[in-house]
Amino acid sequence: MSGAPGAPSLVAVLGSATPPGRLRRALQEALDRAQSRGAARTELLDLGELRIAPAGGRPLGELGDDTERTVAAIDAADAVVLATPVYRGSMTGTLKNLLDHVPVAALHGTPVAIVAMGASDHHYLGAERHLRDVLGFFGALVVPTAAYLASRDFADGVPGERAAAELDAVIAAALTLAAAELGPLGPDPLAARTS
Repeated sequence: MSGAPGAPSLVAVLGSATPPGRLRRALQEALDRAQSRGAARTELLDLGELRIAPAGGRPLGELGDDTERTVAAIDAADAVVLATPVYRGSMTGTLKNLLDHVPVAALHGTPVAIVAMGASDHHYLGAERHLRDVLGFFGALVVPTAAYLASRDFADGVPGERAAAELDAVIAAALTLAAAELGPLGPDPLAARTS
């Protein structure tokens, strides 16, 4: 993780299984801006470059791939960004598979920002709604609004001003929640209850 010592840690997970594209570029540039301002120490975890085993309940240390390190990075983060292209009106299967490995305690009370990208505005709520449902399972502190990027936000693969502003705003919101050190709000989620 790179950035100013003492700054909160921000881990961004890019849920795409395809080679790096527009969403990765926009996300990396936003992380770089946050880091250059001293707002956060950042790390980008690109699921298209990592080997994450199919979730099946086996201990992460036995998987022999990137799963254990990826889950540990999420668990150690002060704030998390989950970014996904819209596939079939929802998040990618690769992102959902990773989340199936993450223990409840890793995201319980953790600020999480949602970023989704689609070809047009027609599916803007699909991935966000499904991610909010999954993050509710963990008891995560989800930023109230998500960033949604569409093809029109890019010119020749380069993110425009609106895309940059959306990403900067959602990252700033997650970091504000992290700085507030709110911890879990409300009762533990059902998945965290032991009795």
